[in-house]
Amino acid sequence: MSGASKILANDIDPIAGVAILLNCKLNKLDPLPILTKNILDSKLDKWELIVLGDMFYDEDLSDRLLHWLRKSIRSHGTKVLIGDPGRTQFCGHSIQNHLQKVVTYSLPELTKEENNGLTTSTVWNLQL
Repeated sequence: MSGASKILANDIDPIAGVAILLNCKLNKLDPLPILTKNILDSKLDKWELIVLGDMFYDEDLSDRLLHWLRKSIRSHGTKVLIGDPGRTQFCGHSIQNHLQKVVTYSLPELTKEENNGLTTSTVWNLQL
């Protein structure tokens, strides 16, 4: 919708792939290409923008992800936006030293109830 020439949706959960297709349909968009394998183990592609949501919930994954994002930024000048509701693992990770806040959103009541008291989610720009 914003003029991207190439888009790839990625999640290792095949059910998330179905959700992506449903979201496209609800928003009257052509279906996106979806990859349901761990992209961190793939050859690094050239992306102008990488958008992540709530990915820093495990320390090992967080470290691997940050390494992969660093390579993409350094190799291709990729811009990285990260959405996170402020989970402890994210707030305590070294990535905090490289983030610039873009915007904070209040979570809907049902989401607050399902997420152990988390009340907001923030979008961060990763600056390395």
